[in-house]
Amino acid sequence: MFTNITLYSQAQPSQLDGYIQEAFARNQAIRRQHFQLDKSMYALKEARAFFLPQAGFAASYTKAGGGRTIDIPIGDLMNPVYSTLNELTNSHQFPQLDNQAIQLTPDNFYDARLRTSLPLINTEIWYAKKIRQEDITRQQAVLNVYKRQLVKDVKTAYYQYYQASQAVEIYIAALELVQENIRVNNSMLKNGIRNSTSLTRAQAEAERTDALLTQARNGQKNAKAWFNFLLNRPAEDSIQTDNLAIGDPQMVTPTDIRYREELVQLEKTRNMAMLQQKMQHAAFVPKVNTFLDLGSQGFNFAFNNNTRYYIWGLNLQWDLFTGGQRRYRTLQAAADVSMAQTAYDEHMQAMMLELTRAVNDHHTARAAFSSARTQLQLSEKYYRDQLKVYKEGQLLYIELLDAQNQLTNARLQLAQAYAAAQVSAAEVERAQAGYPLANTR
Repeated sequence: MFTNITLYSQAQPSQLDGYIQEAFARNQAIRRQHFQLDKSMYALKEARAFFLPQAGFAASYTKAGGGRTIDIPIGDLMNPVYSTLNELTNSHQFPQLDNQAIQLTPDNFYDARLRTSLPLINTEIWYAKKIRQEDITRQQAVLNVYKRQLVKDVKTAYYQYYQASQAVEIYIAALELVQENIRVNNSMLKNGIRNSTSLTRAQAEAERTDALLTQARNGQKNAKAWFNFLLNRPAEDSIQTDNLAIGDPQMVTPTDIRYREELVQLEKTRNMAMLQQKMQHAAFVPKVNTFLDLGSQGFNFAFNNNTRYYIWGLNLQWDLFTGGQRRYRTLQAAADVSMAQTAYDEHMQAMMLELTRAVNDHHTARAAFSSARTQLQLSEKYYRDQLKVYKEGQLLYIELLDAQNQLTNARLQLAQAYAAAQVSAAEVERAQAGYPLANTR
């Protein structure tokens, strides 16, 4: 029983670590955060893709009739000349020409081309990539926040289940003591040492203890269901508990909160705002890109040396005046930087307070466990002494029952104190982000 629990420093129970890893793999909230992280990774790859050449194919075909024309009076210009030449040569070698009307809209005309473009100078693309990189780290921090909270919840549920299981065992042991008291009282009643009052009181105590045992078993079922819920398992799945032992708490200081992912998240949010501010400043740098078109255009789908062409060029875009849009966007980004910094400072102070309180609560819980262990030892000795005197017929049963209830309560208090000390250790671990998350997915 609890008197055999030894205090020593040890690593986290391997079984509990296995459950934590299982929760990482199966918990739905963690899986959603993994999807969000994957989305951010794809966004970063998208930002990097803007630095690569882009190629696209475009084609058009037009069939037209009517519309504007260009009138060329070639007949009016050339026919008098041709007539004179015919008279001089006394021949008809120079025919009469009609005036021409050239349609402006191209009829039965195609244009197909392959365009390749590449950005040469574009600060917005560069800063967009840096922002995406910061967002990846921020999203990883968000994921780790979920994981650390899950670690704390799993450990808390694990030790609550352990406490509930111990309560069942304690009430079973208490019921065995009552049954033994009933047997002893029956024997004393037959021998005329005791009257039936003690036997009746022992039987009533047996009914009360049995009711408490039923309540403890229901509490165990609820604790098991909650633990399995965190692991996304069926509620009735069995839970294995190690030979648990409480160790000395880690000597921590509030400065350890620098490892908290919440602070990393706020830091990356601030960095993203600063990059956004720099990007707005850099928007005044002109954008330059180059392109190359390889294509063919002509009438009646002709394709030959006369229809094929290439065009290479440079594009320059320089926004000289935008009506103050860039300036206001820069001011908005500066405000975001200030808000992120104040949020960082505020969370820093709050987390320092959280860690200090968690450490103090753990020290209190360890002291309570030590006291409960001593009380259990005294209660066991007191019960043994009272039982010996009772069997000799020198003690009222109500006094023996009081000693028995003290023993049961001492055992329950030790189980509760032990679970509280372990839960408080998990609180300290959470407050300083101490659980190793490396190589977890």
